[in-house]
Amino acid sequence: MSTAPAIVAADPIDLAVIGGTGLYRIAELENVETHQPPTRYGALSGPIRVGMLAGRRVAFLARHGEGHSVPPHKVNYRANLSALQALGARRVIALNTVGGITERFGPRVLACPDQLIDYTWGRISTFCEEEGTEVLHVDFSDPYTPSLRTALLAAARAADVPVVAEGCYGATQGPRLETRAEIARLRRDGCDLVGMTGMPEAGLARELGLEYASLAIVANWAAGCGDESEITLQEVLDNVAAVSASIPAILRRFLTP
Repeated sequence: MSTAPAIVAADPIDLAVIGGTGLYRIAELENVETHQPPTRYGALSGPIRVGMLAGRRVAFLARHGEGHSVPPHKVNYRANLSALQALGARRVIALNTVGGITERFGPRVLACPDQLIDYTWGRISTFCEEEGTEVLHVDFSDPYTPSLRTALLAAARAADVPVVAEGCYGATQGPRLETRAEIARLRRDGCDLVGMTGMPEAGLARELGLEYASLAIVANWAAGCGDESEITLQEVLDNVAAVSASIPAILRRFLTP
Protein backbone atom coordinates (compact mmCIF):
# COMPACT_ATOMS: atom_id res chain seq x y z
CA MET A 1 0.00 0.00 0.00
CA SER A 2 1.44 3.37 -1.00
CA THR A 3 0.68 7.02 -0.47
CA ALA A 4 0.00 8.86 -3.69
CA PRO A 5 -0.75 12.44 -4.72
CA ALA A 6 -4.28 13.52 -5.46
CA ILE A 7 -5.89 11.80 -8.42
CA VAL A 8 -6.25 13.95 -11.53
CA ALA A 9 -8.96 13.84 -14.18
CA ALA A 10 -6.96 11.27 -16.18
CA ASP A 11 -7.63 8.79 -13.36
CA PRO A 12 -11.38 9.07 -12.74
CA ILE A 13 -13.03 7.31 -9.84
CA ASP A 14 -15.86 5.14 -11.11
CA LEU A 15 -17.45 4.68 -7.70
CA ALA A 16 -17.00 5.90 -4.14
CA VAL A 17 -18.10 3.76 -1.20
CA ILE A 18 -18.55 5.09 2.33
CA GLY A 19 -18.46 2.37 4.98
CA GLY A 20 -20.37 2.46 8.26
CA THR A 21 -20.07 0.60 11.57
CA GLY A 22 -18.25 -2.70 11.07
CA LEU A 23 -17.26 -1.79 7.50
CA TYR A 24 -13.79 -0.30 7.52
CA ARG A 25 -12.30 -1.52 4.23
CA ILE A 26 -12.96 -3.36 0.99
CA ALA A 27 -10.54 -6.25 1.12
CA GLU A 28 -10.97 -6.96 -2.61
CA LEU A 29 -9.47 -3.61 -3.68
CA GLU A 30 -6.21 -4.09 -5.56
CA ASN A 31 -3.24 -1.75 -6.09
CA VAL A 32 -4.46 0.48 -3.30
CA GLU A 33 -3.32 4.09 -3.00
CA THR A 34 -3.95 6.30 0.02
CA HIS A 35 -5.26 9.84 -0.26
CA GLN A 36 -6.12 12.34 2.45
CA PRO A 37 -6.55 15.69 0.72
CA PRO A 38 -7.11 18.88 2.72
CA THR A 39 -10.54 20.48 2.50
CA ARG A 40 -11.91 23.88 3.43
CA TYR A 41 -14.19 22.07 5.88
CA GLY A 42 -11.46 20.44 7.94
CA ALA A 43 -10.18 16.90 8.34
CA LEU A 44 -11.77 13.78 6.89
CA SER A 45 -12.87 10.83 8.99
CA GLY A 46 -9.74 9.07 7.76
CA PRO A 47 -7.77 8.21 4.65
CA ILE A 48 -9.46 7.51 1.34
CA ARG A 49 -8.28 4.20 -0.11
CA VAL A 50 -8.39 4.09 -3.90
CA GLY A 51 -7.84 0.87 -5.78
CA MET A 52 -9.06 -1.37 -8.57
CA LEU A 53 -12.16 -3.54 -8.44
CA ALA A 54 -13.49 -5.33 -11.52
CA GLY A 55 -11.08 -3.27 -13.59
CA ARG A 56 -12.50 0.04 -12.35
CA ARG A 57 -11.20 2.65 -9.93
CA VAL A 58 -13.05 2.57 -6.61
CA ALA A 59 -12.59 4.84 -3.60
CA PHE A 60 -13.40 3.72 -0.06
CA LEU A 61 -13.73 5.89 3.04
CA ALA A 62 -14.58 4.61 6.54
CA ARG A 63 -17.19 7.06 7.83
CA HIS A 64 -16.27 6.56 11.49
CA GLY A 65 -12.55 6.24 10.82
CA GLU A 66 -10.74 2.96 10.31
CA GLY A 67 -10.58 2.45 14.08
CA HIS A 68 -14.18 3.55 14.64
CA SER A 69 -13.09 6.62 16.59
CA VAL A 70 -15.60 9.15 15.21
CA PRO A 71 -19.15 9.11 16.64
CA PRO A 72 -22.03 9.78 14.23
CA HIS A 73 -22.71 13.35 15.37
CA LYS A 74 -19.02 14.23 14.99
CA VAL A 75 -18.50 12.85 11.48
CA ASN A 76 -17.27 15.64 9.19
CA TYR A 77 -19.74 14.81 6.44
CA ARG A 78 -18.90 17.92 4.42
CA ALA A 79 -15.18 17.20 4.38
CA ASN A 80 -15.71 13.53 3.48
CA LEU A 81 -17.97 14.22 0.51
CA SER A 82 -16.08 17.23 -0.81
CA ALA A 83 -12.82 15.25 -0.71
CA LEU A 84 -14.37 12.34 -2.62
CA GLN A 85 -15.69 14.77 -5.20
CA ALA A 86 -12.30 16.49 -5.49
CA LEU A 87 -10.70 13.12 -6.20
CA GLY A 88 -13.10 12.60 -9.09
CA ALA A 89 -16.01 10.67 -7.60
CA ARG A 90 -19.43 11.32 -9.08
CA ARG A 91 -21.34 8.32 -7.71
CA VAL A 92 -21.46 7.40 -4.02
CA ILE A 93 -22.82 4.26 -2.39
CA ALA A 94 -23.28 4.63 1.36
CA LEU A 95 -23.11 1.50 3.48
CA ASN A 96 -25.22 2.10 6.59
CA THR A 97 -25.46 -0.25 9.56
CA VAL A 98 -29.01 0.01 10.90
CA GLY A 99 -31.66 -1.42 13.17
CA GLY A 100 -34.82 -2.97 11.78
CA ILE A 101 -38.25 -1.66 12.72
CA THR A 102 -40.89 -3.24 10.48
CA GLU A 103 -41.39 -6.91 9.72
CA ARG A 104 -39.37 -7.20 6.48
CA PHE A 105 -36.25 -5.69 8.00
CA GLY A 106 -34.95 -8.23 10.47
CA PRO A 107 -31.29 -8.94 11.29
CA ARG A 108 -29.09 -9.87 8.31
CA VAL A 109 -31.41 -8.20 5.80
CA LEU A 110 -29.85 -5.96 3.16
CA ALA A 111 -32.02 -3.07 2.03
CA CYS A 112 -31.85 -0.24 -0.48
CA PRO A 113 -34.03 2.49 1.06
CA ASP A 114 -35.88 4.98 -1.10
CA GLN A 115 -36.94 7.50 1.54
CA LEU A 116 -35.68 8.97 4.79
CA ILE A 117 -36.75 11.14 7.71
CA ASP A 118 -34.21 13.29 9.52
CA TYR A 119 -34.41 13.37 13.33
CA THR A 120 -30.86 14.64 13.86
CA TRP A 121 -30.05 18.02 15.38
CA GLY A 122 -27.06 20.32 15.76
CA ARG A 123 -25.17 18.91 12.78
CA ILE A 124 -23.94 21.15 9.99
CA SER A 125 -26.29 20.00 7.26
CA THR A 126 -25.51 22.27 4.32
CA PHE A 127 -22.66 23.73 2.30
CA CYS A 128 -24.51 27.07 2.59
CA GLU A 129 -23.28 27.53 6.16
CA GLU A 130 -20.51 30.08 5.64
CA GLU A 131 -21.23 33.73 5.03
CA GLY A 132 -21.11 34.60 1.35
CA THR A 133 -21.84 31.11 0.06
CA GLU A 134 -24.64 30.65 -2.44
CA VAL A 135 -27.93 29.58 -0.88
CA LEU A 136 -29.09 26.34 -2.49
CA HIS A 137 -32.65 25.00 -2.35
CA VAL A 138 -32.11 21.53 -3.78
CA ASP A 139 -34.99 19.21 -4.63
CA PHE A 140 -34.87 16.43 -2.05
CA SER A 141 -38.20 14.74 -2.82
CA ASP A 142 -36.29 11.54 -3.60
CA PRO A 143 -33.28 11.64 -1.26
CA TYR A 144 -31.57 8.73 -3.01
CA THR A 145 -30.80 9.06 -6.72
CA PRO A 146 -33.43 6.91 -8.49
CA SER A 147 -31.19 5.91 -11.41
CA LEU A 148 -28.38 4.87 -9.08
CA ARG A 149 -30.78 2.83 -6.96
CA THR A 150 -32.10 1.12 -10.08
CA ALA A 151 -28.58 0.20 -11.21
CA LEU A 152 -27.64 -0.99 -7.72
CA LEU A 153 -30.72 -3.21 -7.43
CA ALA A 154 -30.08 -4.64 -10.89
CA ALA A 155 -26.53 -5.47 -9.83
CA ALA A 156 -27.80 -7.21 -6.69
CA ARG A 157 -30.21 -9.32 -8.76
CA ALA A 158 -27.42 -10.23 -11.18
CA ALA A 159 -25.22 -11.22 -8.24
CA ASP A 160 -28.09 -13.26 -6.75
CA VAL A 161 -28.00 -11.25 -3.52
CA PRO A 162 -31.42 -10.65 -1.91
CA VAL A 163 -32.11 -6.96 -1.27
CA VAL A 164 -35.31 -5.32 -0.02
CA ALA A 165 -35.81 -2.74 -2.75
CA GLU A 166 -37.39 0.02 -0.69
CA GLY A 167 -37.81 1.33 2.83
CA CYS A 168 -37.77 4.53 4.85
CA TYR A 169 -34.62 5.26 6.87
CA GLY A 170 -35.02 7.26 10.09
CA ALA A 171 -31.81 9.12 10.94
CA THR A 172 -31.39 9.66 14.70
CA GLN A 173 -28.78 11.63 16.60
CA GLY A 174 -26.89 8.91 18.46
CA PRO A 175 -24.49 7.75 19.63
CA ARG A 176 -26.86 6.21 22.15
CA LEU A 177 -29.45 3.75 20.91
CA GLU A 178 -33.12 4.73 20.89
CA THR A 179 -35.79 4.15 23.54
CA ARG A 180 -38.77 1.92 22.86
CA ALA A 181 -40.98 5.02 22.75
CA GLU A 182 -38.72 6.69 20.19
CA ILE A 183 -38.80 3.62 17.97
CA ALA A 184 -42.59 3.44 18.35
CA ARG A 185 -42.71 7.04 17.11
CA LEU A 186 -40.48 6.22 14.15
CA ARG A 187 -42.77 3.32 13.26
CA ARG A 188 -45.81 5.62 13.41
CA ASP A 189 -43.97 8.07 11.16
CA GLY A 190 -43.44 5.34 8.57
CA CYS A 191 -39.80 4.41 9.19
CA ASP A 192 -38.66 0.86 8.43
CA LEU A 193 -35.02 1.32 9.46
CA VAL A 194 -33.16 3.38 12.01
CA GLY A 195 -29.57 4.57 11.83
CA MET A 196 -27.41 7.50 12.88
CA THR A 197 -25.54 8.57 9.74
CA GLY A 198 -28.10 8.82 6.93
CA MET A 199 -28.26 12.58 7.39
CA PRO A 200 -26.83 15.05 6.67
CA GLU A 201 -24.78 12.87 4.31
CA ALA A 202 -27.55 12.34 1.76
CA GLY A 203 -28.54 16.01 1.70
CA LEU A 204 -24.95 17.18 1.32
CA ALA A 205 -24.41 14.77 -1.56
CA ARG A 206 -27.42 16.30 -3.30
CA GLU A 207 -26.04 19.82 -2.82
CA LEU A 208 -22.78 18.72 -4.45
CA GLY A 209 -24.64 17.14 -7.37
CA LEU A 210 -23.36 13.66 -6.53
CA GLU A 211 -25.39 10.56 -7.32
CA TYR A 212 -26.05 8.89 -3.97
CA ALA A 213 -27.70 5.66 -2.79
CA SER A 214 -27.63 3.54 0.34
CA LEU A 215 -27.21 -0.14 1.08
CA ALA A 216 -28.52 -0.59 4.61
CA ILE A 217 -27.27 -3.57 6.58
CA VAL A 218 -29.68 -4.59 9.33
CA ALA A 219 -27.59 -5.57 12.35
CA ASN A 220 -30.38 -6.04 14.90
CA TRP A 221 -34.00 -5.31 15.73
CA ALA A 222 -34.58 -1.79 17.05
CA ALA A 223 -35.89 -1.43 20.61
CA GLY A 224 -39.28 -3.05 21.05
CA CYS A 225 -39.28 -4.64 17.58
CA GLY A 226 -39.04 -8.24 16.44
CA ASP A 227 -37.36 -10.74 18.73
CA GLU A 228 -37.31 -9.33 22.25
CA SER A 229 -34.32 -11.40 23.36
CA GLU A 230 -31.21 -9.42 24.27
CA ILE A 231 -28.60 -9.22 21.51
CA THR A 232 -24.88 -8.98 22.21
CA LEU A 233 -22.37 -6.74 20.50
CA GLN A 234 -20.72 -9.83 19.06
CA GLU A 235 -24.01 -10.91 17.49
CA VAL A 236 -24.40 -7.46 15.96
CA LEU A 237 -20.89 -7.60 14.48
CA ASP A 238 -21.50 -11.15 13.24
CA ASN A 239 -24.68 -10.01 11.49
CA VAL A 240 -22.87 -7.10 9.84
CA ALA A 241 -20.05 -9.39 8.70
CA ALA A 242 -22.48 -11.95 7.28
CA VAL A 243 -24.33 -9.37 5.19
CA SER A 244 -21.32 -7.31 4.14
CA ALA A 245 -19.67 -10.43 2.70
CA SER A 246 -22.10 -10.18 -0.23
CA ILE A 247 -21.43 -6.52 -0.99
CA PRO A 248 -18.27 -6.99 -3.13
CA ALA A 249 -20.28 -9.24 -5.48
CA ILE A 250 -22.86 -6.47 -5.88
CA LEU A 251 -20.16 -3.90 -6.51
CA ARG A 252 -18.50 -6.09 -9.14
CA ARG A 253 -21.80 -6.49 -10.99
CA PHE A 254 -22.48 -2.79 -10.64
CA LEU A 255 -19.11 -1.91 -12.15
CA THR A 256 -19.47 -4.41 -15.02
CA PRO A 257 -23.14 -4.14 -16.07
